[in-house]
Amino acid sequence: MSISRREDGLIITQERPMLPSLFISHGSPMLALQPGASGLALSQLAAELAKPTAVVLVSAHWESTELHVSGARQPATLHDFGGFPAPLYQIHYPAPGSPALAAQVVELLAAAGLTAQIDPTRPLDHGAWVPLSLLYSQADIPVVQVSLPSRLGPALQNRIGHCLRVLRRQGVLLIGSGSITHNLGELDWQAGPQSIAPWAKEFRDWMVERLARGDEAALLDYRRQAPHAQRNHPSDEHLLPLFFARAAGERFSLVHQGFSYGALGMDIYRFD
Repeated sequence: MSISRREDGLIITQERPMLPSLFISHGSPMLALQPGASGLALSQLAAELAKPTAVVLVSAHWESTELHVSGARQPATLHDFGGFPAPLYQIHYPAPGSPALAAQVVELLAAAGLTAQIDPTRPLDHGAWVPLSLLYSQADIPVVQVSLPSRLGPALQNRIGHCLRVLRRQGVLLIGSGSITHNLGELDWQAGPQSIAPWAKEFRDWMVERLARGDEAALLDYRRQAPHAQRNHPSDEHLLPLFFARAAGERFSLVHQGFSYGALGMDIYRFD
């Protein structure tokens, strides 16, 4: 809700459009240079949504032991990868931060019994700036990141998503950035978009079915129940942002589905 005061002293309140929360499979850093179908889907999604007042994002690439919230006024662009073409390292995403929003995030977490510290120098990792560069190329929307205490699993992300969902009423876009499948050791770097490993598709389809049903118990227990869970996610960190996004929204729907390199899921989901 926004509040404005007219010259005659009358106070007018306006409801901001309620944005969904998003889960974005951010793929390889090369997505920034070679957007493909996933990049097009992100651009189209941004055009459909009202422009956010800010973005709060959980990325698989800011793992931590404790909870932290980025509080830089002008976060740097972190190129946290190696072995890619030189032009990728020349990309900068100069979106501002928001110390005030970071402080609000810390307060909301504290109200839910979760202690978080502000990191005043944290840059934007590629799990943030790569998808954001395709959503909002003008880099004019403030971005705040929340770290990922990955050892604490999906239940913590559920809690964080629930307590931050109120920010959607302020026009803030909540994003979990990870990957629906993520086993880099089994990727086929020569595979085309139509080449899909059966074990990756089976896992992805199982997750989508449970998301559509709202089967939270099964989702939280995915490592035991989902087919090929360990193979698709040797470690949890790239799937955990999905639990944040799901808890921050409600109604699940598909925005985009696909695979790159045979087994790297590129799905995008929204929760309205």
